[in-house]
Amino acid sequence: MQADYGSWTSPITSDLIVAEMIGVSGPRSQGSSQYWLESRPQEAGRNVIVQRLSNGETREVTPAPFNVRTRVHEYGGAAWWMHAQHIYFVNFDDQQIYSLLTTDDESEVTAAPQKLTDADNLRFANGIMDTHQQRMICVVEDHSQTGQEPQNYLGAVDLASGAVTALHQGHDFYAAPALSPNGKKLAWITWDHPAMPWDGTQLWQASATDLAAATEITGGPKESVQQPRYDGDGNLHYISDRSGWWNLYRQDEDSSTCLWPMEAEFGVPQWAFGSCTYQFQPEGIVCLYSSHGESNLARLNIDGSHHVISQPCTQISSFYIDAHTSTCLLAGASPTQFNAIIALDFESGATTIIKSSCDLALDTGYYAVPQAITYPTADDDVAHAFYYPPTNKDFEAPAGSAPPLIVELHGGPTSATHSGLSLSKQYWTSRGFAVLDVNYRGSTGYGRAYREKLRHQWGVADVDDTVYGARHLVEQRLADPAQLAIKGGSAGGYTTLAALALRDTFKAGASYYGIGDLEALARDTHKFESRYLDSMIGQYPQEIAVYKARSPINHIDKLSCPVIFFQGLEDKVVLPNQAEQMVEALSRKGIPVAYVPFEGEQHGFRKSENIKRALDLELYFYGKVFGFTPADVITPIDIINLKSSI
Repeated sequence: MQADYGSWTSPITSDLIVAEMIGVSGPRSQGSSQYWLESRPQEAGRNVIVQRLSNGETREVTPAPFNVRTRVHEYGGAAWWMHAQHIYFVNFDDQQIYSLLTTDDESEVTAAPQKLTDADNLRFANGIMDTHQQRMICVVEDHSQTGQEPQNYLGAVDLASGAVTALHQGHDFYAAPALSPNGKKLAWITWDHPAMPWDGTQLWQASATDLAAATEITGGPKESVQQPRYDGDGNLHYISDRSGWWNLYRQDEDSSTCLWPMEAEFGVPQWAFGSCTYQFQPEGIVCLYSSHGESNLARLNIDGSHHVISQPCTQISSFYIDAHTSTCLLAGASPTQFNAIIALDFESGATTIIKSSCDLALDTGYYAVPQAITYPTADDDVAHAFYYPPTNKDFEAPAGSAPPLIVELHGGPTSATHSGLSLSKQYWTSRGFAVLDVNYRGSTGYGRAYREKLRHQWGVADVDDTVYGARHLVEQRLADPAQLAIKGGSAGGYTTLAALALRDTFKAGASYYGIGDLEALARDTHKFESRYLDSMIGQYPQEIAVYKARSPINHIDKLSCPVIFFQGLEDKVVLPNQAEQMVEALSRKGIPVAYVPFEGEQHGFRKSENIKRALDLELYFYGKVFGFTPADVITPIDIINLKSSI
């Protein structure tokens, strides 16, 4: 059937997305059971630990209303850990640690989670067990000093009383405690303002009973070290980017050895706690690395040889090896497979999907397969992206027409996008949009040099990459120059607004909790990112002129196209006043603008009704701006200053 781009009827509806999609992450195994974490939009984004028994039966481990999520650094991560049949987790509502006893058999778990800590002003994350001293060691964040920055330290929680003791303090941030097998040595990571963990960190080691005499092993202001871990013989390993790439090292007495020098990333940016990209086996190390935007699983043998392990995913967020079997559990996705917990048998190579984030069985004729592209950008440089063509087996566009394009931007900005199957992208492509998902300069996965190309260039290099990407597709007649939209969340929202205010390429934009005023962000954001802009923009207030020049709020006179804003009203990372100031300024100027605030949402939307509403209203907005009628029935929203001529 022939129909204009944007108006195609698609089976991938917003109702289907929120009904079908969950998040799955963090696979583990213990005894004969497998575990993972599920994020459920249908339950207001509640995170639930799920157990799969040996007979294939699954059950919730953490009952409602418990929500397994920590707010340390606001981004959290590593909110649960295991020892024997005990699970310890942080509950979102009170940020305290709870314990729960599980079983491997089919008998029902009836005992309710038991509260272990009782410290109202403390938050916990990244716990490990120290059974030698009957305690757990974790990162602690103390919010007891009103009006001051919270204090972070490495702490111990007594397993019997729940009492919290500071083990090491004095640095702005702590992460990744690791205990040697005999319990005698402890290693951990620290960093201090203004560094972010991908800029420079320090690796420390000490006697587990005397952390005051800690030794700095490696690291510094220009070396990002992460994931310390001991092998079975007590040898300390870690990941460092001292070569320009996050590679794997072993620490010897007075030196270190890079175990597999390669222009690939064995590490990831430490936005959240709990990264795990390598694990030990008797015959060597199984490791995860990223090359050219694609994940690879490999084995590094004791003799130094190595080989890539065949597996079905192009993007793997984490993995776990069952110590008692030949099974590896992956959390991964591919362009044709939703993110899932997958069991990989090392001996046979067979894979089994244990739990998928989406069980939808849809004709692949509605799915756009991404194409990895590299294209020229400003400064005689290149940028990377995934291009998704409009795809719907039931429709074709009129001959000679080009599709509307959405340039999509990930957050961070020190982060990356990937090629895993995403219904939210297919929502657009199946309606006749093209999507360009950009890994602009500053993204991770392409080495430290590429990551640092955004240093003091945020709002310049990333904006150029969006403009050049859109032009690249227009030149190939893969996008309509009159229907170019740009969207992004958080840092991607800032790049969206900056591109709209400082360039004239795009004709519409959608900002998800984006930044309009860099000065306000520098003054008002949370501790973890409070000095992030030192490296992205410059020191504040010393470089106040640069902050003003790159803030979209100061260039409303140049912004002349419609924008829609989506904002969580409990966001502590990018405060709601950022969106509200932009909306007010655009409204005064007479630019078409819409504002969609969501009660009870923080930095990113977790509730199914809000995810659905945001998707539908963004489509409705583009329809009004670009002059097409979506096939979907959408409850409209008021677009201020919208004129029928638009």
